[in-house]
Amino acid sequence: QGQLVESGGGLVQPGGSLRLSCAASGSIGMIHTWAWYRQTPGQQRELVAGLTDGDTAGYADSVQGRFTISRDNAKNIIYLQMNILKPEDTGVYYCNVRSTKSPYDYWGQGTQVTVSS
Repeated sequence: QGQLVESGGGLVQPGGSLRLSCAASGSIGMIHTWAWYRQTPGQQRELVAGLTDGDTAGYADSVQGRFTISRDNAKNIIYLQMNILKPEDTGVYYCNVRSTKSPYDYWGQGTQVTVSS
């Protein structure tokens, strides 16, 4: 069974930076889409950034120009570099992939990001 493991969350002051990582392992099939989502209490999970296997990236308007999604194909890891963080970036960040192997849609356990002074 394939799995995703996130790391890199934590507490940071406004204006600071963090880099999240998501490592895919196990029998996960061929991944064709990677993404990061964010969820805050009482809110739906929202898409923050996505990356296709053709390296086309897309971002939510709220993070455009501040966040960058990238991947290391050799290690099957994706990253989310988050710069100029704002308090409204606070939330639990989830890694998601869509692959060719059932259940086709995989989620990590989430990592907490808190932006506060």
